Amino acid sequence: MAKKILVAVFSASGVTKAVGEEIARIAGADFFEIVPKERYTSDDLNWMNKKSRSSAEMNDPSARPEISGTVADMAAYDAVIVGFPIWWGIAPRIIETFLESYDFSGKKLLPFCTSGGSGVGKSDTALHKNVSGDVTWAKGVQINRPAEKEIRKWLDQVL
Repeated sequence: MAKKILVAVFSASGVTKAVGEEIARIAGADFFEIVPKERYTSDDLNWMNKKSRSSAEMNDPSARPEISGTVADMAAYDAVIVGFPIWWGIAPRIIETFLESYDFSGKKLLPFCTSGGSGVGKSDTALHKNVSGDVTWAKGVQINRPAEKEIRKWLDQVL
């Protein structure tokens, strides 16, 4: 496994957070929750309302929701596991905010997603454009529940 690992997740409903916390426990990693400066309400998350906050963000490729808090010492990490729910077939815009906020040069990035209906699709490779420098990307994976056996198998393959 990599020397020092960070698990950074955005979770709107708590599912992705639970999976991320289990990944961090198994990997012996630090955990960072990507929390929006303005938290999402249930109305904000109503994907059936084209005017909801999440719909507006996802329909605007330049949207970058602000994050509350920062990773204290990103340079200390060798690998960063980034977790997110799938929104409209891709990662929420706040993940782009996170990736554009740090220098990941020399690091391995390992995306995972949670989803009630769709798989990883191109969500992981779409994020490559948000990171510059010499970065090694692992193939994204969908992990919908904090299942230790499944997580260990994935970590053994990618770290």
